[in-house]
Amino acid sequence: MLETAIVAARDRARLVEVAGILIGFGVDGLVSQLGLRKLLPRDQASSANKANAELSLPERLRKAIEALGPTYVKLGQILATRHDLLGPEWTTELEKLHNHVSAVPWEQISPQLIEDLGADPHELFVDFHTEPIAAASMAQVYQARLHDGTEVVLKVRRPDLRATIEADLRLLAHGAHLLAQTNPDWARFKPEEMVSYVASALRDELDFAREGHNCEQMSAAFAQHPEIVFPKIYWQWTNERLLVQDFMRGENPTHAQALRAKGLDPALLAKRGALAVLKMILEDGFFHADPHPGNMLAMAHNRVGFIDFGMVGHLSERRKTQLLILFRALAEGRGDGVASMLLAWSDQYDADPVQLDMAVERFLAQHSTGKLRISLALMDFMALARQQKITLPADLSLLFKAFITADGVLRRVDPDLDLVQLATPMIHEQIREHYNVHAIKERATYLAAEFYDLAADTPGALRLLLHRLRHGRIGVDMELRHLDKVAKSLELAAVRLCVALVTAAFALGLAPRLFDFGPIWLGIPLFAWFGLIATVMGCVLLLYWLFKPK
Repeated sequence: MLETAIVAARDRARLVEVAGILIGFGVDGLVSQLGLRKLLPRDQASSANKANAELSLPERLRKAIEALGPTYVKLGQILATRHDLLGPEWTTELEKLHNHVSAVPWEQISPQLIEDLGADPHELFVDFHTEPIAAASMAQVYQARLHDGTEVVLKVRRPDLRATIEADLRLLAHGAHLLAQTNPDWARFKPEEMVSYVASALRDELDFAREGHNCEQMSAAFAQHPEIVFPKIYWQWTNERLLVQDFMRGENPTHAQALRAKGLDPALLAKRGALAVLKMILEDGFFHADPHPGNMLAMAHNRVGFIDFGMVGHLSERRKTQLLILFRALAEGRGDGVASMLLAWSDQYDADPVQLDMAVERFLAQHSTGKLRISLALMDFMALARQQKITLPADLSLLFKAFITADGVLRRVDPDLDLVQLATPMIHEQIREHYNVHAIKERATYLAAEFYDLAADTPGALRLLLHRLRHGRIGVDMELRHLDKVAKSLELAAVRLCVALVTAAFALGLAPRLFDFGPIWLGIPLFAWFGLIATVMGCVLLLYWLFKPK
């Protein structure tokens, strides 16, 4: 409670505003659970908006989030993708979240824009319009023309936005910590991890220079694909609060009739857009995380344009390999692949394998007839995780969101589009590359270097371990849940340690002396052969224990 009071003292004004909005929309359960009511004025702590009383709780939550601003909208948008945590009544409502708000008057934007540009925008640009062409909770967009006739847009961050977002993130981080510590039901949702993920995403979006670099990195990856277009960034004016880029003219890709009227081919556009998204995710590991119709443009000559790179996703090689395994398992109906990914992404150690296998088989049976819809399959995959009480890693929400959004948009352009069919050759190619001789050799070289360094450290570590064992100074830090499993694990670890010590002792101390005893076979004493065989068997056993599936 003392920590709550300290946090409240620092951000009291924002806390009162947030709590007042939650109470006003009738979603004040968290306010009470976190003990925040007593920090609010009495009249505000009990006030409620009767106009929202007839709405469902998910609807009231969505309206409250929109009123709270960009930090909470971002959290709500991420929660809308977490079908592994929330039921459809919640995710469906949260999918309606938008961050379109009233525009900030030009008089409030102008001083900041002049400071960032270093001059009056009317002097730098031709036909600069002071009325924004778009306004969102983070930024407003203005249109202008360069002196050479090039049309550009200026994305301007709202004044004083960072201070509000940082205060929100502090409050959310503290609230998440309290929930994780005091409520086991909330702890399963990993609220601290989720808030940390939201904080990272928001801070990236606040930096418009980073957005510019994201755009250029993605553009470079498609240098050999002229059918995919990205805007040019004008770095002489771009910084953390301002982004200046080409104005890209294009049509909403979901209006198929309008596209045909302009001589465009919806099917070709959908195919190109799908291949672009698949390349970003499966090949590059760097993808546009919000490919909704406003960020994908149908352009002249059947080109596909991408804009707005504030929200991008990164895939590690390990995560990309896991994704390839999952997609291949979905495409081929392999239950073992689906189950293995669920377990790999779960921190649960007591999952019932029989129950999990049965649930996976039911899941695959639902998607075994007709064309596999990747968006439906991924949503049902997350629902399967929720039913098994498996919480997926936070970064997967952004990845699945990109796939689900892109699939929904592109199928509206061309209902016959088969994303799985387009992805299959790419998946097979990536798997071949991952397991080809050169790639295996590189990984083996890396592992050999790691084992070499580990072997060099082993004598010192064993010496220290034995010293501490002799003096009874081994410290143990564990959470005493499932104590019987902990005991079995310790017993198994002790056996493995003994095998490791005996193997190491035999290899380092006894083996050289065996060359002096026994008859000779193939030029080597017989006892030396026994020592060599025992050492190899011990090493193989240790490697098996190290790498066997958990």
